[in-house]
Amino acid sequence: MRMRPTLSWTPTENLPPGSTQLQPVADALAAGGVLVLSGAGISTESGIPDYRGEGGSLSRHTPMTYQDFTAGAQARRRYWARSHLGWRTFGRARPNAGHRAVAAFQRHGVLSGVITQNVDGLHQAAGSLDVVELHGSLDRVVCLSCRTLTPRHELARRLEEANPGFEPSAAVINPDGDADLTDEQIGDFRVVPCTHCGGILKPDVVFFGENVPPARVEHCRALVQAAASVLVLGSSLTVMSGLRFVRQAAQAEKPVLIVNRDPTRGDRYAHTRVTLPLGAALTSIADQLNIPMGTGE
Repeated sequence: MRMRPTLSWTPTENLPPGSTQLQPVADALAAGGVLVLSGAGISTESGIPDYRGEGGSLSRHTPMTYQDFTAGAQARRRYWARSHLGWRTFGRARPNAGHRAVAAFQRHGVLSGVITQNVDGLHQAAGSLDVVELHGSLDRVVCLSCRTLTPRHELARRLEEANPGFEPSAAVINPDGDADLTDEQIGDFRVVPCTHCGGILKPDVVFFGENVPPARVEHCRALVQAAASVLVLGSSLTVMSGLRFVRQAAQAEKPVLIVNRDPTRGDRYAHTRVTLPLGAALTSIADQLNIPMGTGE
Protein backbone atom coordinates (compact mmCIF):
# COMPACT_ATOMS: atom_id res chain seq x y z
CA MET A 1 0.00 0.00 0.00
CA ARG A 2 1.29 3.43 -0.86
CA MET A 3 1.33 5.75 2.14
CA ARG A 4 -0.59 9.00 2.10
CA PRO A 5 1.68 11.77 0.80
CA THR A 6 1.49 13.70 4.06
CA LEU A 7 3.42 10.88 5.72
CA SER A 8 7.11 11.10 4.88
CA TRP A 9 10.22 9.46 6.25
CA THR A 10 13.01 11.57 7.72
CA PRO A 11 16.46 9.92 7.79
CA THR A 12 17.24 10.50 11.47
CA GLU A 13 18.64 7.04 12.16
CA ASN A 14 22.32 6.18 12.26
CA LEU A 15 22.58 4.85 8.72
CA PRO A 16 25.79 3.95 6.87
CA PRO A 17 27.27 6.80 4.79
CA GLY A 18 26.98 6.89 1.03
CA SER A 19 29.87 6.01 -1.25
CA THR A 20 31.16 7.08 -4.66
CA GLN A 21 32.63 3.64 -5.36
CA LEU A 22 30.92 1.89 -8.27
CA GLN A 23 32.87 -1.37 -8.07
CA PRO A 24 30.37 -3.26 -5.86
CA VAL A 25 27.58 -2.46 -8.33
CA ALA A 26 29.76 -3.43 -11.29
CA ASP A 27 30.71 -6.69 -9.58
CA ALA A 28 27.07 -7.57 -8.92
CA LEU A 29 26.14 -6.90 -12.55
CA ALA A 30 29.11 -8.90 -13.80
CA ALA A 31 27.91 -11.83 -11.70
CA GLY A 32 24.44 -11.60 -13.25
CA GLY A 33 20.99 -12.32 -11.88
CA VAL A 34 20.41 -8.71 -10.78
CA LEU A 35 16.87 -7.52 -10.17
CA VAL A 36 16.46 -3.78 -10.74
CA LEU A 37 14.00 -1.79 -8.63
CA SER A 38 13.73 1.78 -9.90
CA GLY A 39 12.08 4.90 -8.53
CA ALA A 40 11.41 8.49 -9.52
CA GLY A 41 15.07 9.45 -9.24
CA ILE A 42 15.94 7.59 -12.43
CA SER A 43 13.60 9.85 -14.41
CA THR A 44 14.75 13.23 -13.11
CA GLU A 45 17.32 13.48 -15.91
CA SER A 46 14.38 13.20 -18.33
CA GLY A 47 12.84 16.33 -16.81
CA ILE A 48 10.39 14.59 -14.48
CA PRO A 49 10.89 15.69 -10.85
CA ASP A 50 11.00 13.20 -8.01
CA TYR A 51 8.84 13.26 -4.89
CA ARG A 52 11.56 13.67 -2.30
CA GLY A 53 15.10 14.93 -1.97
CA GLU A 54 16.25 18.43 -2.77
CA GLY A 55 13.50 20.17 -4.70
CA GLY A 56 11.23 17.12 -4.49
CA SER A 57 7.62 17.76 -5.46
CA LEU A 58 6.18 16.73 -2.07
CA SER A 59 7.59 19.98 -0.67
CA ARG A 60 4.98 21.91 -2.68
CA HIS A 61 2.56 19.38 -4.17
CA THR A 62 0.17 16.88 -2.57
CA PRO A 63 -0.62 14.01 -4.95
CA MET A 64 -4.23 12.93 -5.36
CA THR A 65 -5.27 10.11 -3.04
CA TYR A 66 -7.64 7.35 -4.03
CA GLN A 67 -10.02 8.39 -1.27
CA ASP A 68 -10.18 11.98 -2.54
CA PHE A 69 -10.57 10.90 -6.16
CA THR A 70 -13.53 8.63 -5.45
CA ALA A 71 -15.17 11.00 -2.94
CA GLY A 72 -16.58 13.60 -5.30
CA ALA A 73 -16.90 15.00 -8.79
CA GLN A 74 -15.08 18.24 -7.97
CA ALA A 75 -11.94 16.37 -6.91
CA ARG A 76 -12.05 14.38 -10.14
CA ARG A 77 -12.50 17.58 -12.16
CA ARG A 78 -9.41 19.06 -10.54
CA TYR A 79 -7.44 15.88 -11.10
CA TRP A 80 -8.34 15.40 -14.75
CA ALA A 81 -7.81 19.07 -15.66
CA ARG A 82 -4.35 19.00 -14.13
CA SER A 83 -3.51 15.53 -15.42
CA HIS A 84 -4.75 16.35 -18.93
CA LEU A 85 -2.42 19.33 -19.11
CA GLY A 86 0.41 17.36 -17.50
CA TRP A 87 0.01 14.51 -19.99
CA ARG A 88 0.92 16.82 -22.87
CA THR A 89 4.32 17.46 -21.33
CA PHE A 90 4.73 14.15 -19.52
CA GLY A 91 4.11 12.22 -22.73
CA ARG A 92 6.95 14.06 -24.45
CA ALA A 93 9.57 12.95 -21.89
CA ARG A 94 12.29 10.75 -23.35
CA PRO A 95 14.52 8.07 -21.78
CA ASN A 96 17.82 9.23 -20.35
CA ALA A 97 21.18 7.50 -19.90
CA GLY A 98 19.95 5.69 -16.79
CA HIS A 99 17.01 4.09 -18.61
CA ARG A 100 19.23 3.21 -21.58
CA ALA A 101 21.79 1.60 -19.28
CA VAL A 102 19.14 -0.60 -17.65
CA ALA A 103 17.93 -1.69 -21.11
CA ALA A 104 21.53 -2.40 -22.14
CA PHE A 105 22.14 -4.50 -19.02
CA GLN A 106 18.99 -6.47 -19.78
CA ARG A 107 20.00 -7.06 -23.41
CA HIS A 108 23.40 -8.26 -22.19
CA GLY A 109 21.68 -10.84 -19.98
CA VAL A 110 22.89 -9.64 -16.57
CA LEU A 111 19.44 -8.72 -15.21
CA SER A 112 16.86 -11.18 -13.92
CA GLY A 113 14.08 -8.57 -14.10
CA VAL A 114 13.05 -4.92 -13.83
CA ILE A 115 10.49 -3.55 -11.37
CA THR A 116 9.68 0.16 -11.49
CA GLN A 117 7.73 2.33 -9.11
CA ASN A 118 7.40 4.91 -11.89
CA VAL A 119 4.34 5.44 -14.07
CA ASP A 120 6.12 7.16 -16.96
CA GLY A 121 6.88 4.20 -19.27
CA LEU A 122 10.45 5.40 -19.87
CA HIS A 123 12.06 2.03 -19.17
CA GLN A 124 10.02 0.50 -21.97
CA ALA A 125 10.72 3.45 -24.26
CA ALA A 126 14.43 2.81 -23.72
CA GLY A 127 14.01 -0.82 -24.77
CA SER A 128 13.52 -2.72 -21.51
CA LEU A 129 11.19 -5.70 -21.78
CA ASP A 130 8.76 -7.32 -19.32
CA VAL A 131 8.98 -4.37 -16.94
CA VAL A 132 6.77 -4.82 -13.88
CA GLU A 133 4.98 -1.49 -13.35
CA LEU A 134 4.44 -1.71 -9.61
CA HIS A 135 2.22 1.39 -9.52
CA GLY A 136 0.71 1.06 -12.99
CA SER A 137 1.11 3.39 -15.96
CA LEU A 138 -0.30 6.75 -16.98
CA ASP A 139 -0.71 5.63 -20.59
CA ARG A 140 -3.74 3.51 -19.67
CA VAL A 141 -7.15 4.46 -18.27
CA VAL A 142 -9.46 2.14 -16.32
CA CYS A 143 -13.19 2.40 -15.64
CA LEU A 144 -13.93 1.93 -11.95
CA SER A 145 -17.29 0.29 -12.77
CA CYS A 146 -16.74 -2.10 -15.68
CA ARG A 147 -12.90 -2.24 -15.40
CA THR A 148 -12.46 -1.66 -19.13
CA LEU A 149 -8.95 -0.50 -20.04
CA THR A 150 -8.45 2.09 -22.78
CA PRO A 151 -5.36 3.91 -24.10
CA ARG A 152 -4.66 7.31 -22.57
CA HIS A 153 -4.39 8.94 -25.98
CA GLU A 154 -8.05 8.11 -26.63
CA LEU A 155 -9.10 9.85 -23.42
CA ALA A 156 -6.85 12.79 -24.28
CA ARG A 157 -8.67 13.18 -27.58
CA ARG A 158 -12.08 13.07 -25.87
CA LEU A 159 -11.01 15.62 -23.26
CA GLU A 160 -9.70 17.92 -26.00
CA GLU A 161 -13.08 17.74 -27.73
CA ALA A 162 -14.99 18.34 -24.48
CA ASN A 163 -12.78 21.29 -23.47
CA PRO A 164 -11.96 23.38 -26.55
CA GLY A 165 -9.67 26.28 -25.75
CA PHE A 166 -8.33 24.72 -22.55
CA GLU A 167 -4.78 26.05 -22.70
CA PRO A 168 -3.59 27.04 -19.20
CA SER A 169 0.13 27.15 -18.54
CA ALA A 170 1.86 25.27 -15.73
CA ALA A 171 5.50 25.73 -14.78
CA VAL A 172 5.83 22.34 -13.09
CA ILE A 173 4.84 18.78 -13.99
CA ASN A 174 4.96 16.32 -11.10
CA PRO A 175 6.09 12.64 -11.00
CA ASP A 176 2.46 11.49 -11.17
CA GLY A 177 1.88 13.48 -14.38
CA ASP A 178 -0.12 16.10 -12.50
CA ALA A 179 0.35 19.78 -13.38
CA ASP A 180 0.11 22.56 -10.81
CA LEU A 181 -2.99 24.61 -11.66
CA THR A 182 -5.13 27.03 -9.69
CA ASP A 183 -8.90 26.64 -9.31
CA GLU A 184 -9.29 29.64 -11.60
CA GLN A 185 -7.26 27.93 -14.32
CA ILE A 186 -9.28 24.73 -13.93
CA GLY A 187 -12.54 26.65 -14.30
CA ASP A 188 -15.43 24.48 -15.52
CA PHE A 189 -13.27 21.76 -17.04
CA ARG A 190 -15.49 18.92 -18.26
CA VAL A 191 -14.73 15.30 -17.29
CA VAL A 192 -15.88 12.56 -19.66
CA PRO A 193 -17.30 9.16 -18.57
CA CYS A 194 -16.51 5.62 -19.70
CA THR A 195 -17.80 5.03 -23.23
CA HIS A 196 -18.81 1.47 -22.34
CA CYS A 197 -20.89 1.97 -19.19
CA GLY A 198 -20.80 5.65 -18.28
CA GLY A 199 -18.69 4.96 -15.21
CA ILE A 200 -15.88 6.93 -13.61
CA LEU A 201 -12.54 6.87 -15.41
CA LYS A 202 -9.25 6.75 -13.51
CA PRO A 203 -5.67 6.46 -14.74
CA ASP A 204 -4.46 2.88 -14.38
CA VAL A 205 -2.07 3.83 -11.60
CA VAL A 206 -1.97 3.11 -7.89
CA PHE A 207 -2.86 6.34 -6.13
CA PHE A 208 -1.54 7.17 -2.69
CA GLY A 209 -3.80 5.36 -0.23
CA GLU A 210 -4.59 2.59 -2.72
CA ASN A 211 -3.34 -1.01 -2.64
CA VAL A 212 -0.97 -2.49 -5.21
CA PRO A 213 -2.85 -5.49 -6.69
CA PRO A 214 -1.94 -8.62 -4.68
CA ALA A 215 -1.06 -10.65 -7.79
CA ARG A 216 1.44 -7.97 -8.82
CA VAL A 217 3.01 -8.00 -5.36
CA GLU A 218 3.37 -11.78 -5.44
CA HIS A 219 4.95 -11.60 -8.89
CA CYS A 220 7.51 -9.14 -7.56
CA ARG A 221 8.18 -11.33 -4.54
CA ALA A 222 8.87 -14.24 -6.89
CA LEU A 223 11.31 -12.07 -8.85
CA VAL A 224 13.15 -11.19 -5.65
CA GLN A 225 13.28 -14.85 -4.67
CA ALA A 226 14.78 -15.79 -8.05
CA ALA A 227 17.32 -12.94 -8.13
CA ALA A 228 20.94 -13.14 -7.06
CA SER A 229 20.92 -9.51 -5.90
CA VAL A 230 18.72 -6.41 -5.92
CA LEU A 231 19.84 -3.07 -7.40
CA VAL A 232 17.76 -0.07 -6.32
CA LEU A 233 17.98 2.90 -8.69
CA GLY A 234 16.67 6.32 -7.72
CA SER A 235 14.19 5.32 -5.02
CA SER A 236 14.03 6.71 -1.49
CA LEU A 237 12.19 3.49 -0.50
CA THR A 238 9.99 5.63 1.71
CA VAL A 239 6.81 3.74 0.96
CA MET A 240 6.35 0.10 1.81
CA SER A 241 5.37 -0.90 -1.74
CA GLY A 242 9.06 -0.91 -2.71
CA LEU A 243 10.77 -1.29 0.66
CA ARG A 244 9.20 -4.68 1.31
CA PHE A 245 11.17 -6.21 -1.59
CA VAL A 246 14.44 -4.82 -0.23
CA ARG A 247 13.59 -6.30 3.16
CA GLN A 248 12.77 -9.62 1.52
CA ALA A 249 16.12 -9.66 -0.27
CA ALA A 250 18.01 -8.79 2.90
CA GLN A 251 16.21 -11.48 4.90
CA ALA A 252 17.21 -13.99 2.22
CA GLU A 253 20.80 -12.73 2.52
CA LYS A 254 20.83 -11.46 -1.05
CA PRO A 255 23.03 -8.39 -1.63
CA VAL A 256 21.13 -5.10 -1.88
CA LEU A 257 22.87 -2.25 -3.71
CA ILE A 258 21.40 1.26 -3.89
CA VAL A 259 22.25 4.11 -6.24
CA ASN A 260 20.51 7.22 -4.92
CA ARG A 261 21.79 10.70 -4.19
CA ASP A 262 20.07 10.93 -0.77
CA PRO A 263 19.78 8.51 2.17
CA THR A 264 16.99 5.97 1.79
CA ARG A 265 14.80 4.02 4.14
CA GLY A 266 16.50 0.87 2.88
CA ASP A 267 20.09 1.87 3.62
CA ARG A 268 20.28 -0.33 6.71
CA TYR A 269 19.70 -3.37 4.47
CA ALA A 270 22.18 -2.34 1.78
CA HIS A 271 25.64 -3.64 1.04
CA THR A 272 26.42 -0.20 -0.40
CA ARG A 273 24.71 3.05 -1.40
CA VAL A 274 26.29 5.01 -4.23
CA THR A 275 25.58 8.75 -4.20
CA LEU A 276 26.62 9.55 -7.79
CA PRO A 277 24.17 10.81 -10.46
CA LEU A 278 22.40 7.81 -11.94
CA GLY A 279 22.96 8.43 -15.64
CA ALA A 280 26.70 8.96 -15.30
CA ALA A 281 27.12 6.13 -12.79
CA LEU A 282 25.32 3.51 -14.88
CA THR A 283 27.01 4.64 -18.08
CA SER A 284 30.39 4.29 -16.38
CA ILE A 285 29.52 0.76 -15.24
CA ALA A 286 28.36 -0.18 -18.74
CA ASP A 287 31.68 1.05 -20.13
CA GLN A 288 33.61 -0.88 -17.50
CA LEU A 289 31.74 -4.09 -18.35
CA ASN A 290 32.01 -3.47 -22.11
CA ILE A 291 28.23 -3.40 -22.44
CA PRO A 292 27.17 -1.23 -25.41
CA MET A 293 24.55 1.39 -24.63
CA GLY A 294 21.51 1.76 -26.84
CA THR A 295 20.11 5.06 -28.04
CA GLY A 296 16.58 4.65 -26.65
CA GLU A 297 13.68 5.37 -28.92
